[in-house]
Amino acid sequence: MLSRIRAFFGTEIDNSPLVLFRMIFGFLAAAESFGAIFTGWVHKAFIVPQFTFTVIGFEWLQPLEGDGMIYYFIIMGTSAIFIMLGLFYRASAFTFFSMWTLVYMMQKTHYNNHYYLLVLLSAAMLLLPAHKSKSLDAKLGFTVGKETCVRICHWFFIIQIIIVYTYASFHKIHLDWLEARPLGIWFNYKSSYWLIGPLLQEKWFQYAIAWGGIVYDGTIVFLLLHPKTRKLGFALSIFFNLFNSFVFQIGIFPYLMIGLTVFFFPPETIRQTFFRGKAKVYPIRKKLSLAWTYVLIGYFIFQVLLPVRHHLIKGDVSFTEEGHRLSWRMMLRAKSGTINMYLVDKQSGEREQVVLRDHVSPHQRAALAGQPDMIWQLAQRIKNEKAKEGREVSVYADAKISLNGYKRKALIDKEVDLANVPWESFRHSNWILTYDSYD
Repeated sequence: MLSRIRAFFGTEIDNSPLVLFRMIFGFLAAAESFGAIFTGWVHKAFIVPQFTFTVIGFEWLQPLEGDGMIYYFIIMGTSAIFIMLGLFYRASAFTFFSMWTLVYMMQKTHYNNHYYLLVLLSAAMLLLPAHKSKSLDAKLGFTVGKETCVRICHWFFIIQIIIVYTYASFHKIHLDWLEARPLGIWFNYKSSYWLIGPLLQEKWFQYAIAWGGIVYDGTIVFLLLHPKTRKLGFALSIFFNLFNSFVFQIGIFPYLMIGLTVFFFPPETIRQTFFRGKAKVYPIRKKLSLAWTYVLIGYFIFQVLLPVRHHLIKGDVSFTEEGHRLSWRMMLRAKSGTINMYLVDKQSGEREQVVLRDHVSPHQRAALAGQPDMIWQLAQRIKNEKAKEGREVSVYADAKISLNGYKRKALIDKEVDLANVPWESFRHSNWILTYDSYD
């Protein structure tokens, strides 16, 4: 069995889909980088805040001072253009991967699944020989030109997309989604949208989008894989992703998903359509190395297991957020709420309310109320700030959250001193409250 797997994925085939995707990926990565500057996202996420909420354990990883992050994104965007052109490819791919991964780890106020996907795809692009053809590196003699790549170079993306879409569909099989509760809340704010604004307010349409999303996510890969349904799948992919782009305005993610469909078409078709070159006769039979076979098996096992870790943690993940990130839990919850934080001086016993605007930006505060890990991090920061003043304090939080339109409930045990409890990365933190229902 393993030998057959190695033979299938190790066979060399026309590399046109990989080359075309390099160009698409580089263009979209550049658009993401420069767009973040021009839309003000960099200013909002990295310059306005006093600090950013990082991945826990990486609190030292903070934005550059002043306009440093503007220049950071310019460098990152430039490296993406070089990826598109295939110029200094390995160095450019390493630069973008490293810098984007740091951006991802540096802030989670504006968490989005496509940020994580971009980390995974940029890592793959760093390792794959996407610059061997139709690149400046090949034209200038910086690399040996080649018109083939091993089949796994294409199937890596197909398998990754299967995982993403399967979990996107699986996670939607939840009563709140089936009743279109989060969609109804989001669409309520989009009544002024051109042409479709009134339609978005119709309950039947919200149900159609909710149930259609489950069907689309669960079937699109198989439609694209089968030759007889490939064109239908491609048309649905364009429609679905353009709809998401227009309604939800989620950056490059929809276009990235459209771009990834190139791997489902025969390589010869991609070459003839986009490069107008005569396809040679492939494949060339080879076997994938044993080492790479085990590495890839390990990687995909990890990708399959990681999104279900929340089932081992107590509570509803949409409420507690424990196990939400890195799990392809897309568009599943609409949360709103309030938060107040207090500190108590351990020597004097004096209690005072924390003025949140003195610590976090408006966008950070909006996200803070529903994110227990961010609340905990702010408590740790307040504790450390007061320690520098020679004060030892306890920090408490009173956060109340409405999930998907249900009545507000307390998110945090307000009697627990968050400044003096450890963060539990792999199990439930008892100070995060759980409920059997939200009615």
